[in-house]
Amino acid sequence: MLPALVYRTLRTARPKCLHKFAWNFGVKGLVSVEKFKRRIRRGEYFPPFLYLSILNSCNLRCQGCWVDVEAERHELDLDVLNRTIEGAKAQGNSFFGILGGEPFMHSQLMDLLAAHPDCYFQVFTNGQFITEKVASRLAAMGNVTPLISIEGRDLTSDERRGNKDVLNRTLRGLDHCLKAGLLTGVATSVCQTNIGELLTEGWLRELVSRGVHYVWYHTYRPVGPKMNPALALRPEQLVEVRKFVVEMRSRVPIAIIDAYYDHRGQALCPMSTGISHHVGPTGGIEPCPIIQFAAENIRDPRGIGITMRDSAFLKDFRELSARHTRGCVVLERPDLVKEIVVKHGARDTTLRGTAMAELDAMTPRFSQWLPGEEVPERHWMYRLSKKFWFSDFGAYRDTAQDAEGRARKLRQQLQPVPNGISSSTQP
Repeated sequence: MLPALVYRTLRTARPKCLHKFAWNFGVKGLVSVEKFKRRIRRGEYFPPFLYLSILNSCNLRCQGCWVDVEAERHELDLDVLNRTIEGAKAQGNSFFGILGGEPFMHSQLMDLLAAHPDCYFQVFTNGQFITEKVASRLAAMGNVTPLISIEGRDLTSDERRGNKDVLNRTLRGLDHCLKAGLLTGVATSVCQTNIGELLTEGWLRELVSRGVHYVWYHTYRPVGPKMNPALALRPEQLVEVRKFVVEMRSRVPIAIIDAYYDHRGQALCPMSTGISHHVGPTGGIEPCPIIQFAAENIRDPRGIGITMRDSAFLKDFRELSARHTRGCVVLERPDLVKEIVVKHGARDTTLRGTAMAELDAMTPRFSQWLPGEEVPERHWMYRLSKKFWFSDFGAYRDTAQDAEGRARKLRQQLQPVPNGISSSTQP
């Protein structure tokens, strides 16, 4: 499938977009990971991939969203964003994920992207603000890939995203990107209402026929002020998602991203490995987007490099999480998250000010770490690239016996409740 994917990408994407992807993301991205490895050996941490939520506002109201989309608008201004990116570039970084809210509602997004032609940006968006003019400008820059979220077919999208005609408006933005020659992806948060619609070979082939170059499947995580546990996948469905991704990589000419498994199919957490951290809309430096607590801010006059390197909060989060699970510590052990937050006096970075109460209200459940259910990569390209550039980077230093003990503890913590239904497997 790789030759077919390469052929249609060369035919459909602008040469400048291909060049920027190959150099800014490909070559420079690999160099940034190698620098990250060297920093680890010195006992220093700065993530090679940094994710920035540049504002909280959004035009949609998705079920289970953890962002303060209904709060007063807050956005990181261009000067702060530029200083942050320049500081990360000084560490060897070239790739940045841009999130929201809805990033295209930020008044200076285009200026930010244009200011750093030597970087590569992946913009997480619902696509509804991407007009033909916007898409053409993005393509002229060449250093941007829109990752457009689609959460179901017509009715499912409307219900899941809290508005009407959501899918059609999103598809218009998607088509504008593809027509302009942008390298374009589609992201889906797989949950109970869309797993039967979008986790299918037929859906992938639809995207291929439209011209989409890659997809990113991630699983729904019930967190935030309006967490909806009814949408969460059961353990056997989590395995189903993993098997589907591995199988489709060898059958459909579309790139498929996942961020929670190594080449052997062992679970990992990008936060625990230190490969990525997150900056929230108020500038707080958070372990990951769903952990809305911070002890530091990107406005620290020391600069982001020193600030993140010297953060005892981030260090403790990585290490304590890695000692207890290869999965998502927020889902499996919200008590540990609370422990670290209290220990470091970390601030609630939400505008609503209820992150701790939300943490207290969480019920522990399984995440991607399901010992004994590992599904190794089959395709040689994914297997090799993960082995060298997306592994656990030594974060999980346990022996097989230690891992077995942790798995046993996890199952005990998430054992069935008296009525026979596991709290972790309730849909």
